[in-house]
Amino acid sequence: MKIHLTSNRINIVLVGLLVLLGIGSFAYNHYLINRILVQERSNVELWAKAIEYTSNPIQEEISQNLLKASNYLQQHTSAPDSIIALIDQAEADRTSQTFVTQEILLSEERFQVPRIIVDGSGQIVFKHHVEGEKEQELIDRFAQMHDPIEINLGNEQYSLTQYVYYGESPTVRYLRYFPYIQLSLLALVLGIAFVSYRTITKSEQSNLWVGMTKEAAHQLGTPLSSLYGWVELLREEKDDDFTQRICNELENDVSRLRGVAERFNKIGSEPELNRQKLAPILENVLEYMKRRLPQLGKNVEVLQQLDEGVQAKVNSDLFQWAVENIIKNAMDAIKASASSPYVSVKLYRVENEVYIDVKDTGSGIDKKFHGEIFKPGYSTKKRGWGLGLSLTKRIIEEYHSGTLFIHESEVGRGTTMRIILEAPKGN
Repeated sequence: MKIHLTSNRINIVLVGLLVLLGIGSFAYNHYLINRILVQERSNVELWAKAIEYTSNPIQEEISQNLLKASNYLQQHTSAPDSIIALIDQAEADRTSQTFVTQEILLSEERFQVPRIIVDGSGQIVFKHHVEGEKEQELIDRFAQMHDPIEINLGNEQYSLTQYVYYGESPTVRYLRYFPYIQLSLLALVLGIAFVSYRTITKSEQSNLWVGMTKEAAHQLGTPLSSLYGWVELLREEKDDDFTQRICNELENDVSRLRGVAERFNKIGSEPELNRQKLAPILENVLEYMKRRLPQLGKNVEVLQQLDEGVQAKVNSDLFQWAVENIIKNAMDAIKASASSPYVSVKLYRVENEVYIDVKDTGSGIDKKFHGEIFKPGYSTKKRGWGLGLSLTKRIIEEYHSGTLFIHESEVGRGTTMRIILEAPKGN
């Protein structure tokens, strides 16, 4: 249970970190875009002022003055100071106009913002960096983005008003997508890190459980051998029927303990799979569990529906252990006060697959824990190790290439666990 909670905390921390980074990225990106938009509006306003400046009638007056000065110089060899001042002023104004035209109006690098100029009637008189869209739709879209900038041309007698509609530069458009790209890459990195962490942790836990089972098998070996010796000694010392029955029962229990030790020892090793009928294996498990019912203090009916002809390639020791764990968990889930309690085992075949359903009328499993009960360390019992179903799933899926999952479960009504194995050809 603690491992489960720790894993959930790690998930919450990673998701929280991703959310915080996402919020920070979006906030900073929004700040940058707003600053760029303010700068772009200033640039478009400057561009509009440049149009007003170069279209001003004063420029025509300057040209007329230059023409007059030129005619005067052709007729006279010397020029008065007023003519020279007029020429200097005209040259300065023309230099300013040339600068405005070259550096502002014709600069491609400075102004990459798409823009459209319309007159008072709504007709387009100029457009730049605008392609691939209907003009009126584009004007409407630009109007939703920004307020248009007004351009006043002419003088007091003859005035003309036009409007500049503009959109967003490629830089702003790219920046709007940047947080999504950044978050996607970040999520990918965190996902890879999380999967790697889970894989390493799962591998370490699996190796730990395997080591514990092998050590348990090793530790059981010596006392089991001694028990065999003591049983034989007791059998030879007393030859009465009562003692012989006790010795037989002791021998059966010791044999079963040796079988448990053998199961533990096979965990982590390459199992030997043999094609065999599954019904006898399941019957042995059910008979053993029936004998254990009085010890559990429960009156549970054990039902079985076994297809005698169904075969599969299994390791009988490990497979019997797996089924035993599932049935034991089913019995543990049933309360002693339950009415009409039962555990049923059904064996059947569907096409090329063998199905084993273990159904109980126990307390059921909440849906949010369906994926947790097979994890090492997860247990709802006060003294549970959380190893039973974890080892069972490992036996079924890793050693027998099968599937173990919760087929049905309803809180308060019971659970159905399902094992699916591949049926050998010719079965």
